[in-house]
Amino acid sequence: MLLWRESIPKDWLSFIIANLPAVLVDHAHLERKAATTALNLEKYRQLYHRVHELNAIAIEELQHFEQVLKILNKRGIPFGQPLKSPWISGMMSSIRKGQNLTVIDHLIVCALIEGRSCEKFQLIAHALSKTDPEHSQFYETLVASEGNHYASYLIIARHIDESETQRRLDWYLDLDARLIREPNPLPMLH
Repeated sequence: MLLWRESIPKDWLSFIIANLPAVLVDHAHLERKAATTALNLEKYRQLYHRVHELNAIAIEELQHFEQVLKILNKRGIPFGQPLKSPWISGMMSSIRKGQNLTVIDHLIVCALIEGRSCEKFQLIAHALSKTDPEHSQFYETLVASEGNHYASYLIIARHIDESETQRRLDWYLDLDARLIREPNPLPMLH
């Protein structure tokens, strides 16, 4: 896994646990967006030979979306409007224009979103292990999947251009560190 340059803020986890219903709605939207993003990556000609791999990611993310929707339904939490994440918006708005540049940046951003999700799902699973074992187990089951998606996106980017991917990953880790320090008063995963 990545060596993050900035830790998740100390008060993040307690805020998330205290606002779990809203966070579940946000999580559902994130899984839906992750599925559509994997499919959207297929538009890049550099990734045509990776369509099956991207489809597999999209299918898995769509399954996660369905799982979160079932949890919402079971707990009587209405599915609502998505919230705009300042962290994700900051990452996505930094994607450069240019054939390989756009693809590499987009893949790196996807990898970092998956990497942060993996990290945060581990924290949530641990925090809920005694108070909400069912929910804890659900988040625990997502950890490996998110880690695999993180690795897949980085490997795909490296196959396009190893040195540029490493250079941009370094740049994006600095951006992540700046963005994660910015306060976010909304109950959301990212």
